[in-house]
Amino acid sequence: VQLQASGGGLVQAGGSLRLSCVVSGGTRNTYTIAWFRQAPGKEREFVSVISWNRNTTHYAESVKGRFTISRDSAKIAVYLQMTSLNPDDAAVYTCHVSPLSTFPNDQLLKVARMYPDWGKGTQVTVSS
Repeated sequence: VQLQASGGGLVQAGGSLRLSCVVSGGTRNTYTIAWFRQAPGKEREFVSVISWNRNTTHYAESVKGRFTISRDSAKIAVYLQMTSLNPDDAAVYTCHVSPLSTFPNDQLLKVARMYPDWGKGTQVTVSS
């Protein structure tokens, strides 16, 4: 499975960006796909996840109400619409995929090691 993330860039505080993640090379048509981010000197943290078969979504508390995750089932792609960006959102964003359509519990959706494949990240920079 290959994942290609794109859409990052430099934006002023309060601005918006839309990240894309396209999955290819897989044999399934249902996945769980998550976004994580890592800022310099910080641990990787969960941002958002979408589950294909239930179309359920989860968000980190820090991005709720500002970020929206969505999917395009036709081409196995996931998008992360980010609004009201602030300097704390600056990080390298990576998309991660799991072949599992359901997880034993929702907390595991936020654990990076539950996703065996991930792609090269896209940099988001927010100027204050």
